[in-house]
Amino acid sequence: MNPTPTQIPSPREVTKRFTNLEKVLSSQQFLNKEGIGNEVPFFIFAYDPELENTVTQELELLLTRLQTHGIQLLHIDLFDLSVEIINERGKWDRLIQVEPKMDKAKFKDQLQNLTDVETKVIPKIAEVIDGTEGLQLLVLSGTGLVYPFIRAHTVLNNLQKVAKDYPTLLFFPGKYTHTEGRGQSLDLFGELNEDRYYRALDIEDYRL
Repeated sequence: MNPTPTQIPSPREVTKRFTNLEKVLSSQQFLNKEGIGNEVPFFIFAYDPELENTVTQELELLLTRLQTHGIQLLHIDLFDLSVEIINERGKWDRLIQVEPKMDKAKFKDQLQNLTDVETKVIPKIAEVIDGTEGLQLLVLSGTGLVYPFIRAHTVLNNLQKVAKDYPTLLFFPGKYTHTEGRGQSLDLFGELNEDRYYRALDIEDYRL
C-alpha cells in the first residue's frame, strides 16, 4: 500500500493565516512586546515551501496593509541583502561568471565568506535599522533562497545583538518543531534540520 501523501495547504488556507497574522501584527499588545514574559521578541512564521509564491504575494499585501495602518516596519529580504553586500564588494559579476565552472563546495564557501552573518549580514541589518526612524516591527524573508550559505538560526542568534528592542518576524519555508530531547528546531523545507533554536516563538501560538 502506498503511503498517503502529505496534503499541501490550499492558497485559501494561507490567506486565512495571513488575515489572522495581520490582526496580531497590527495590535498594540504585540507591538509593545506584551504577553511573552521575558522572552526575546523573535517570532517564526513557518509555511509549506511549495506555497512560496502564494506566501510571497500575501506578504507583500500584508506589509502594504500594515503600513496603511501607520505601523513603521522594516522588511529585509535576506537574498536581496546578500546580493547588495556582494555587489558592494564588487564581486557579484565575477561570481556569476565562475559559478558554472566552480566546484559547488568551493562556491558555497566563497559565498559564505562574502556574506558572513556575524561580520557582514548583521552589521548591514544594523545599518538599515539605524536608518529607520520609529521602527516598530522587523520582518525577514528570503530564508530559503540563501540556504545553505546563510542559516536561519545563525541569523536569529546574532540578530539579538541589534534587534531585540522590537518584535521581529522571520518567514521560514519549512517547520518550526518541538521534539522531546531535542528542543525547538528549524527544519528547512520540512526536511533539512537547520539546527536547534529555542529563543523564537511560533507566531501561531501568540494570543491577543
